[in-house]
Parts: sequence; structure tokens; C-alpha cells
Amino acid sequence: MKTGCLIAILMMIVTPMTSSIAVEPSEIFKDPVLEQRARKLSQGLRCLVCQNQSIDDSNADLARDLRLVVRERLKLGHTNDQVLDFVVSRYGEFVLLKPRLNTRTALLWFSPVLILSLAIIGIIIWFRRRNLIEVNNLNSKEKKKVLCLLSKNSNSKNGG
Repeated sequence: MKTGCLIAILMMIVTPMTSSIAVEPSEIFKDPVLEQRARKLSQGLRCLVCQNQSIDDSNADLARDLRLVVRERLKLGHTNDQVLDFVVSRYGEFVLLKPRLNTRTALLWFSPVLILSLAIIGIIIWFRRRNLIEVNNLNSKEKKKVLCLLSKNSNSKNGG
């Protein structure tokens, strides 16, 4: 029992560290501000091998190469946007984990809203048609009975 608890505690300690293992000590800048910029940029770039991890989290060789490219550009004094533009020009928009909003990605950004709107409109139309069909299927006696019941119900609510 004690061994199981010890293993669980060790796993909780080691697990958060695994994401920072990808960046090798030789890659880290001595300047903490520059290092923070490099880490922020590399967390926003997709590993083209893993495709669901950032290059900051990936141990793939291509991810390491991209991290080095980002760090080299930062050493040259480039701004964050210039570094991102350089990487995107070489690898395309797919390399960005959060794509930029432009004419090519507008459908990607607005499709969830569009789909949700169409679904809501479809549901509203479906309910309206369903209610119309049910009312239209009633004969004249049934319609009078429904109206009578509705008027009695509204009178009883109004205190009459």
C-alpha cells in the first residue's frame, strides 16, 4: 500500500516535468527575457511530425530544428512577428497552432458560428412546421374543443 502511494506521488511530480524535457539545455538562452520569447513562440508552433504538439513539447528532430530556427532569428534581433512570418513562409500556415485570421482561414474561424446558426434555424423551422402540421390535422370539432379548452385555461389563470 505504501509503495503504491509512493509511486503515485512520484508520478505526480514527474508528469508536469515531461513537457519541458523537449527543450535541451544547450538551446536555452542565458537572457531570461529572450528565453521567455523563444518559449512563447515555440509553444505556438506546431510540430510537423507530431501535428498535435507544439515544437516546445515535441522531441522530434524537426521540432528541435524549428526551435533552433526560432532562437537563431531571435538572436538576430527579429521581432516575434518577423520570426513567425519567416517560419510560415517556409512551412505554411499549418505550422501555426492558432491560425491567423485572413481570407484563407475565415471559413475555419467562422464555421462553428455558421454551423450553430444553421442548426438553430433548422430546429426552429422544424418545430414550427411540426406545430402547423399537428394543428392542420385537426377537424373542425377538434379545433373548437382546443379553442374552448384554451379559453377556459386562460380565464382560470386570469381569475375568471
